[in-house]
Amino acid sequence: MFSLSTKVLVRLHVAIITAVLATGFSFQAGTAETSSDPKRTAFETIDRNAEQIATVGDVLYYFGEPGMQEHESSKYLKETLEDAGFKVELGGAGMPTNVWATWGSGNPVIAIVTEMDALPEGSQTPGSIPRKPLVEGAPGHMEGHNVMAAVAVGAAHAVKRTMEQHKIPGTIVVSIGPAEEQLMSRPYLVRDGYFKNVDAAVLTHIADSSATGYGLQNYALIGAKFTFKGRTAHGGVNPWDGKDAVDAVVLMDIGFDKLREHLRPTYRGHRTITNGGVQPNIIPDSGQIWWFVRDATGPWAKENFDKLVNIGRGAALMTDTTMEMEPFGAAWPSLGNKAIAEAIQKNIEIAGVPKWTEEEHKFARELQKSLNKKEEGLATKVAPLSASRQNSSSNDIGDITWVVPSATVRFPSAVPGVQAHHWTAGIAPTTSIAHKGAVVGAKVMAASVLDLITSAELLAAAKKQFEQDTKDTKYFSLLPPGAKPPLDLNKEIMDRYRPAMRKFYLNKKAQFK
Repeated sequence: MFSLSTKVLVRLHVAIITAVLATGFSFQAGTAETSSDPKRTAFETIDRNAEQIATVGDVLYYFGEPGMQEHESSKYLKETLEDAGFKVELGGAGMPTNVWATWGSGNPVIAIVTEMDALPEGSQTPGSIPRKPLVEGAPGHMEGHNVMAAVAVGAAHAVKRTMEQHKIPGTIVVSIGPAEEQLMSRPYLVRDGYFKNVDAAVLTHIADSSATGYGLQNYALIGAKFTFKGRTAHGGVNPWDGKDAVDAVVLMDIGFDKLREHLRPTYRGHRTITNGGVQPNIIPDSGQIWWFVRDATGPWAKENFDKLVNIGRGAALMTDTTMEMEPFGAAWPSLGNKAIAEAIQKNIEIAGVPKWTEEEHKFARELQKSLNKKEEGLATKVAPLSASRQNSSSNDIGDITWVVPSATVRFPSAVPGVQAHHWTAGIAPTTSIAHKGAVVGAKVMAASVLDLITSAELLAAAKKQFEQDTKDTKYFSLLPPGAKPPLDLNKEIMDRYRPAMRKFYLNKKAQFK
């Protein structure tokens, strides 16, 4: 039988747990319940810096810089991380806007990884459901990469503060890459050895609910621009003197179309003609076509791409032109590590979901109604852990997952039903919805990084899982030898629109404490 004093203690304990649950974050026993618990320290640090996390995301939103032109964004992130005590390098792997920050010393080395670039023609007034660009035709954030970078910075700061307070050894890396939307940066970082000493990585991506997963998550991709050179002539007077470069473009397109029947059902191949001549009576001496080739594995994508290159060579031969190939994007399929995903899932359940207001639900339902989507409001439950269903999209972060045990934290800063890469995805990334979701995401990411830093058992399990996952398929770079990142990518766009975009920049500094 319980004594009376024991009953009182039990009731008191239940009351304390009930009060904690009422705050919106359900801390599991032994994980974040006492001031001596590292996760509690991290969560309190993130709550204290919620406004700073929001500031980082909002500032990056108004910069709205597409791939390889993230000069303001990378400068701001560098200054913010340096003020927080990190050592920051810009320019890694030959990319001036790549952000690579470190803090701490010794092992283990755990990386926090995300991106920061915007998309062409994505400009939108935040919070406006009707289409209303800040600058007509200008780029903008249509996938919430601004919020993702803010989550990474907020989580990194919290982990650093926690390691300092609890005297935890190890090293944190923060990798915020450019030009993810063109699948451009991570293959170069991996090729140049940036992740060779990293023990594990926690990646982050915006979503409409808190979630993680394991296994193959998307497709491999190889991109390239094929430029054909010929000789111009007058189409009516002396066409026999011409060598039509656009004919080569067309023949390459037709050639791949004839190949499609003989490729695996999993393949994808799509292109755009980026230079198709000047006018009909001028035989074009230059033509260009830009290809993306995808498949379910890296080796299969490479096999398909090699066939595409041969078709291009054949097109050049048939038209007596020359062909040049410029690498333009590459990615392995993302590989989620089950051991790390299981740890992330526990932290997702600890952090719970944001406490949405009725106004936030109403805004989400209005946005969903405008898109003819289910008017369900915002997510009120976390997603259960499950094996990922491989989809045919691509993300160059995949290369990292084949050299380092990795898993992804997805956090609820997006409105359900809104499609990324559409201007409507630019409506919410500076609202309270994005800000609250970012706080939850930062907590899950910080707690998961701390698990990897403090638990030798978890790290060993992650490495064992990684060995099993990669034993039959070994990573190799999909970049051709000597490939260099295209630093002028999107430069013309930003040269045209940056002057008008500047007047919307936020003159606001994030000072983490």
